[in-house]
Amino acid sequence: MASILSDPASRGGYADRLDPELWDYIDKVSGWYPPEIIAAPIAEQRAVYNRMCVAFHQGHPEGVTTSDGLVTTAAHTIPVRRYRMTSKAAAAIVVYYHGGGFVLGDLDSHDDICAEISAGTGFEVISADYRLAPEHLHPAAFDDALAVFEWVAATSALPIVLCGESAGGNLAAAVAQATRHHTRHAVGQMLIYPGLGGDATGRSYIEHAEAPLLTVADIDFYRRIRSAPGQSPDDPTFSPLGDRDFSGLPPTVIVTAECDPLSSDGETYRDRILAAGGQALWREEPRLVHSFLRARPTVSRAAEAFAKIIGDIARLGASD
Repeated sequence: MASILSDPASRGGYADRLDPELWDYIDKVSGWYPPEIIAAPIAEQRAVYNRMCVAFHQGHPEGVTTSDGLVTTAAHTIPVRRYRMTSKAAAAIVVYYHGGGFVLGDLDSHDDICAEISAGTGFEVISADYRLAPEHLHPAAFDDALAVFEWVAATSALPIVLCGESAGGNLAAAVAQATRHHTRHAVGQMLIYPGLGGDATGRSYIEHAEAPLLTVADIDFYRRIRSAPGQSPDDPTFSPLGDRDFSGLPPTVIVTAECDPLSSDGETYRDRILAAGGQALWREEPRLVHSFLRARPTVSRAAEAFAKIIGDIARLGASD
C-alpha cells in the first residue's frame, strides 16, 4: 500500500537507497493509491486499488488459458481461477493467495502474476478469492485459504506448492502449518514478502518503519482491521510466527525486499524452520520495496527477482 509520496522532499533516507526506475514505480503507485486513501471508506479504497491493478496489468503470456470456478463449503462458495499452459501437461499445481492487507484484492488484482507463474513454470495455478476484512474477520480468510487447499488436494493428483504474496504469504504459511500432516500436504511453499506476525522490535521493523509503500503504521492498521475481538497474536492461523512447532513443514523459500519493515519476518521464519530440522531459504532482495512484483515490467531488479521466484517455484514443484 502507498505510504509516502515520492517527491524528493519526502524520500527521507531512501533517496539514494533505491534505483531511479523504482522511484518512478513508487510515483505511479502513489498517484493511483495515495497515502491518504487509507483513511477513506473501505469501498473507496477497494475501488481505487482495483483501478490501479487494471492500470498495472500486463496481460497473459501466450499459451496460458484460464477458467473460473467455485469451491463450495458448508457455508458459502469461494471463487477460484485456474491457469494452465496449453502446450504441455503440468507437473505440479500452485495454490496462490493474493496480497492486499486482507482488505483488498481479488482474482483480477494479481491475475497477470498468476498467469506468468504458470507460463514460467508450466504448472497449473489456482488463485483463491478468499473473504476480506473488515466484513469478514479472522479466521474467515484462513478458513477459505484452507478450504481451497483441501479442494485442490481432493481433486488433483499433482504435487501442491503453496504460494502467497504479502497477506497471501501469511495465508500460505498458515495453511502449510495447518496441513503439514495432511496425506496430501504441500511439497513446498513460496512466500513473497509475507507478513507473518513477527516481533515489531525486529531489525527491519525499526530500520524501515517508514519505508516507501509500506510502513509499520500500515501493518498495524491491517492487523487491527482483520482482528476479531480478543484475537490472540499467538494464534498461528493469524500469525504463523506465533506457532511453537515449526517441524514437518515443506521445503520453504521466503523472498523479501530490503526496504520493507516485514523483511525480518522472513529471516525469523527461515531460522525457526532450520532450527526444527527443516529446509528453508530466505533471500532479501537489495534496493527493493514491498509490492515489487508489480514493478517487474519497468524495474530491472524487480524483474530479476521475479524470475528467481519463478525458478524457486519450479524447483519446489519438482521436489516431490
